[in-house]
Amino acid sequence: MTSPGTRADEEAEDLDVEEALALVQEKPGPPHGDPGHTTHHGHRGAPHQQAEPHHHATPWPEARTTAERAARAAARATRRTPVSVPLDAALGLTLAAPLAALTDLPSFDTSAMDGWAVAGPGPWTVRDEGVLAGHAEPAPLTDGEAVRIATGARVPLDATAVLRTEHGRTGERGRLHPTREVVHGQDIRPRGQECRSGDQLLPVGTLATPAVLGLAAAAGYDTLTALPRPRVDVLVLGDELLTEGLPHDGLIRDALGPMLPPWLRALGAEVRALRRIGDDAKALHRAVTTSDADLIVTTGGTAAGPVDHVHPILRRIGADLLVDGVKARPGHPMLLARVKDDQHLVGLPGNPLAAVSGLLTLAEPLLRTLAARPAPERYTLPLRDAVHGHPYDTRLVPVVLRGEGAVPLHYNGPAMLRGIAAADALAVVPPGGARSGQEAELLDLPWATGGIGVCFT
Repeated sequence: MTSPGTRADEEAEDLDVEEALALVQEKPGPPHGDPGHTTHHGHRGAPHQQAEPHHHATPWPEARTTAERAARAAARATRRTPVSVPLDAALGLTLAAPLAALTDLPSFDTSAMDGWAVAGPGPWTVRDEGVLAGHAEPAPLTDGEAVRIATGARVPLDATAVLRTEHGRTGERGRLHPTREVVHGQDIRPRGQECRSGDQLLPVGTLATPAVLGLAAAAGYDTLTALPRPRVDVLVLGDELLTEGLPHDGLIRDALGPMLPPWLRALGAEVRALRRIGDDAKALHRAVTTSDADLIVTTGGTAAGPVDHVHPILRRIGADLLVDGVKARPGHPMLLARVKDDQHLVGLPGNPLAAVSGLLTLAEPLLRTLAARPAPERYTLPLRDAVHGHPYDTRLVPVVLRGEGAVPLHYNGPAMLRGIAAADALAVVPPGGARSGQEAELLDLPWATGGIGVCFT
């Protein structure tokens, strides 16, 4: 299963001699790739030209920091204008104004339980009519009087308590008797118990979760003032890609076209366009120079082969190359460029898992910062199995979370999605590898923690 990418940048992902030696003892059999490791030329184990040594490549942690810094600079340059968004479209946005209560909550004394509203000590005479939620204010009660009441209904004036249904009984003369002590004010939610009108409920910078949307609605809001989602255009490169059917005649299915837009939406972006460019340099130049997105994401074409057009086009338009290769496996040929003060381009490698690595290394921190989303808390878990590392680069390995540990998955080669499709997270394995039981930093996948309906907004 392979997706956009050109031949040279895919070769740059192949294992060099030292990396192959480091990984050869990891597991018997072929957990990390096809038997014999098929290159994208289709030659099993065929020798290839080793990519130019990546002395200029950025260390993985520094690459993520660079992406965050670039987004902060872009945000300052553009001063992104907050927007008013209906509640049903605000999930995942960041509040650009404090959420202040527009009313008291509750806005009147309400019954917390089904039962009777009572006045004074019992027993009580019960009115014929009851009080339901959503109806007009009922008539006041007098001492010794009770009225049937539903949860959420307005409590009559002068009521002293609500007696739950299970705590009262009706006597022979129709009088209501308590079966346990009645405490003044019990099971009444007084007006303003949760907040008073004008109270600040949530500060600027709060993420609009489902619970935040519910609170906003309860507090009287129809819309929220929030930062707009970063706009993203996705450009899929490669003449060898099919959009349907089985691979044939040297053509392969595009895996990144279906995968990247929903993943980017899960990272808080508005994906405006998915364009298939092929290996056409003029079309790529036109697509990049006419885009007004906050972020352009390209797939493949980031190395130095005959149809790798990303670098030449970035040079031609005078883009500032902030990250040119990252010391990460998979995903080493990824890049980050500043196209304009308010626009960036993330170049992902063509191999699918390598593209995921680039997405989480460069696009995630950039989009998160543009959207003013809080950075996830860093956390570690012990690895259940040893993971061999690259001698010099950070490895990102798909894992599943089991109890208090992380289990590394097989099928984690650069061209493979089988491992990441079953994963909960990516483990960050430092150069040299990690032993069984060693703590490793984890990068959560958004749907593993947020739920499918929550993260894809």
